[in-house]
Amino acid sequence: MTQREVFLYFQDGNDDAYCYPLSRFIGFRHGADTTLLMQFKPLTDDASNIDTVTLTLASNKEKDAMNDIVNLINSGPHTVGVITIADNVNQVYASTHITDVSSTLDT
Repeated sequence: MTQREVFLYFQDGNDDAYCYPLSRFIGFRHGADTTLLMQFKPLTDDASNIDTVTLTLASNKEKDAMNDIVNLINSGPHTVGVITIADNVNQVYASTHITDVSSTLDT
């Protein structure tokens, strides 16, 4: 059986949504007491840049949010192939510690 690609979904506004293949996820990075950065290989394949999704969190909850996201990703199989990490429009978040999402995209 062929394994399907899993995608991570983010929406930070009514007209601003993006979806990354899990295989492009590089890792997490602490941004500040209330921010966690998720970094991805850019969809343009420009090796000199990375795309960054910024998750705003409750203060000092970076590790808890990382655990929640990793547990959600690892809880498969995912029947729809898309995992919502942060959706501001519908107020759906992979962790109760996430309160907002924004991005800096190379693409």
